[in-house]
Amino acid sequence: MEITSLVPVTSGRLVLRQFDPEDLEDLYAYQGLSSVARYLYRRPHTREDCEKVIAERVSSTTWVKDGDKVALAICRHEQRRVMGEVTLTLASAHARQAEIGWMLNPEYEKRGYATEAARAVAALAFDVLGVHRLFARLDAENTDSVRVCERLGMRREAYLVENDLDGERWGSEYIYAALAHDLKR
Repeated sequence: MEITSLVPVTSGRLVLRQFDPEDLEDLYAYQGLSSVARYLYRRPHTREDCEKVIAERVSSTTWVKDGDKVALAICRHEQRRVMGEVTLTLASAHARQAEIGWMLNPEYEKRGYATEAARAVAALAFDVLGVHRLFARLDAENTDSVRVCERLGMRREAYLVENDLDGERWGSEYIYAALAHDLKR
């Protein structure tokens, strides 16, 4: 399936659209922060890293095979500025399972934007893309993302203790998941 025909996705306050090269500075504003990178088990991105990320996102437009990814910029209706992103990765085409993720510039946190964006992309996954099961993997210390999962109606299915290494720090992960009928819409 060609994703470009499905976007932009809109919700009450938001427009979720494809990234374009003009989004570089907005992307770098949060991808370059150690506070954001911490929960992704990676170092903060450089401006050059963000240029590569933008190029990948601009060229990633299909939803067919395992690993295909849709990354959408989160913007308010009235402005073009990117506040964050929400991603959907096809984990198993055969089993119709997808992973959802989100990331916000801390400047926009605590206003419900991540929940609203995730809810809109979950609806796209279930209602349009035919996903059977949607899951999220998140650092167990990322309490804001835990709350987003719970607001969506996802259930905690697993707690993976010290399953990933971020430099010197062992991180533990939660896995949350939902079937279409589980989600609060």
